[in-house]
Amino acid sequence: MKSAASLDPFDIKILAHLQREGRCSNVALAKAVGLSESPCLLRTKRLQDIGVIRGYGADVVLEKLGSHVIVFSEVTIGSHRLHDFRKFEAGAGKYHEIVECYNVTGGCDYLLKIVAPSMAYFQALMERLLDDDIGIAKFASRIVLSQPIEQRAYPLNTLITGKPSWER
Repeated sequence: MKSAASLDPFDIKILAHLQREGRCSNVALAKAVGLSESPCLLRTKRLQDIGVIRGYGADVVLEKLGSHVIVFSEVTIGSHRLHDFRKFEAGAGKYHEIVECYNVTGGCDYLLKIVAPSMAYFQALMERLLDDDIGIAKFASRIVLSQPIEQRAYPLNTLITGKPSWER
């Protein structure tokens, strides 16, 4: 596991604010975190340079784009050599509908988050994945009915300090 970047409280404040307001100006960011503009900009650039900030993007509301389905699929691959894992990952990575892919422990090898315009489209995608012969032995899918909780931001203070949020 990679070691954590050395972050101080101002770095954490910058990250927390940018998670909420990614399009804010450096002036607004500096004011929000209690720094002057130049040091704030230098810290932000450092966080980008060391890879803590991967990028910036729009938070798209899928419902505004029309109908869609979100499906979580548990995938088990047939063989467990390193080559087999890489073959699956390369094959699954070709499909933009697979928006997240996690190699997990437990009863399956991977958990995929798939976004598709319809159930028929999702079914066709899964059939295509099976036809691609990328090592899938079995899969089980769960269709998302609703999303009662959505956290767009990581719990930075908890990750950095190890203190549970309910004890603050």
